[in-house]
Amino acid sequence: VTFSASAATEPRVALVIGNGAYPNIGALRTPPNDAKLMARTLRGLGFDVRQWLNSDQRSMKRAILDFGARLEKAGKNAVGFFYYAGHAVQVRGTNYLVPLKTMISRPADLEIEAVNANWVLGQMSFAANRANLVVLDASRASPFARTFGSTVKGLAKMKAPPGVLVAYSTAPGTVANEGLATNSPYTEALASAMNRPGLG
Repeated sequence: VTFSASAATEPRVALVIGNGAYPNIGALRTPPNDAKLMARTLRGLGFDVRQWLNSDQRSMKRAILDFGARLEKAGKNAVGFFYYAGHAVQVRGTNYLVPLKTMISRPADLEIEAVNANWVLGQMSFAANRANLVVLDASRASPFARTFGSTVKGLAKMKAPPGVLVAYSTAPGTVANEGLATNSPYTEALASAMNRPGLG
């Protein structure tokens, strides 16, 4: 997959989600800014981008369903790009993306209240398009560490289906630094690299 806008010959479909205004588990400063930066970058590279900021679970799931449908409609040669910034947590090797307005007090609540990251992979797999990228800038300290009594950090390694590349802001099982700038160091560096000719 190349990211040159001038070289784009395949349909390009993207979904970008940035959650930061969490009312009850700790607000995050950079994810909405990161989502806006990534959306601008992807549009400049020829992607049809849908952007969602500070979304609840229903909005996130509907956006992901729409993303899968758009990928399928785009055809076998399409390239898909899913980006998420915000809180996320791993439990028993499964990663969950955390929406706003959650009611989570124990690990069992995640399957009902959060969004299983494998669900995103499932939408891409069902579309059966040529190539997909999943970027998770969400390897922050778990907002539920004290509630769950867990010492597991960061996100779990995901088993991606053929044709899907999963990228994290740091290695699985570790925590990334959000930094003090407007954007996270990871997303800022990624957006810059994606705009460099010859990379991708």
